[in-house]
Amino acid sequence: MSVTGTPVESPHVFARRAKEAHMARRRKPDWLKQRPPSGQRFTEIKETLRDRDLHTVCEEANCPNLGECWSGRNGPGTATFMLMGDRCSRACNFCDVETGGMEALDPEEPSKVADAVAEIGLDYVVLTSVDRDDLPDQGAGHFARTVEAIKERDPGILVEVLIPDFRGDPALVDRIVEAGPDVIAHNVETVERLQWPVRDRRAGYEQSLSVLERVADTADVYTKTSLMLGVGEYDHEIYRTLSDCREAGVDVVTLGQYLQPSRSHLDVYEYVHPDAFETWRRVAEAELGFLYCASGPMVRSSYRAGELFVDAVLRDGRSIDEARREAHAAT
Repeated sequence: MSVTGTPVESPHVFARRAKEAHMARRRKPDWLKQRPPSGQRFTEIKETLRDRDLHTVCEEANCPNLGECWSGRNGPGTATFMLMGDRCSRACNFCDVETGGMEALDPEEPSKVADAVAEIGLDYVVLTSVDRDDLPDQGAGHFARTVEAIKERDPGILVEVLIPDFRGDPALVDRIVEAGPDVIAHNVETVERLQWPVRDRRAGYEQSLSVLERVADTADVYTKTSLMLGVGEYDHEIYRTLSDCREAGVDVVTLGQYLQPSRSHLDVYEYVHPDAFETWRRVAEAELGFLYCASGPMVRSSYRAGELFVDAVLRDGRSIDEARREAHAAT
């Protein structure tokens, strides 16, 4: 007993109770439960990809939305093609893509992707890639040739690219810009304080911002980035990160819940409630002036990309400058 009559827990009991409370906070809530992928559309896309030995980040990163996006409930579906193989030269602690053991690029991959896009019937394509620090140009030329192959086949297809940081080399970023994608995305992933241990040490906050700023300064395209929540960030850090991204010229941002791919990956610090994601959406759009913010526990950087704001604006014929003026006038 304490001098006031209040029981005092032993350090052992206190530690156990703290651990129990922490595990309860990390227990996956109902709003994160997903149905397994299924359906004819899902099967068709999978067969098309396998026939051409192509990869998607949907599968390689174990995305929880794979079934929903591939099924395309209200349209042709969305698949995010992952270029340059299924092994990454970096080892980010949140990512389920295998690392090391890099293989030679498939010179036919750009045309294979263009063929698959046509067969699946996509009118909005998302391309991403593993990091290829082992290559002289880090894969920028291969990435750009894939964009060009799709556009050459059908200039009306909208192409969104989610690019690596290319170690901040502006010439390699420019090569992507020259290929003519409609949206260029690069993910900051998390707040500055948590870049390590969340990301590989070769990545970095300022380096990623420099890539986004380079795109915004040199290209007449939409710029986009994404943040994971639930890795230990504070609210003021989220706000600062969003502000820094807007200052760098980012138009579109997505926020989603980090989910641990396996026990060997980074722990989930907390599961963020859907109401908090909605609050951040309002802050991003109404206060900070992003043109569009997709924010929710299951949102990913390329989540149902063809149904997002950018697709609607471009199909409507509005210019990027017009959309930006409208958004800024509303803030």
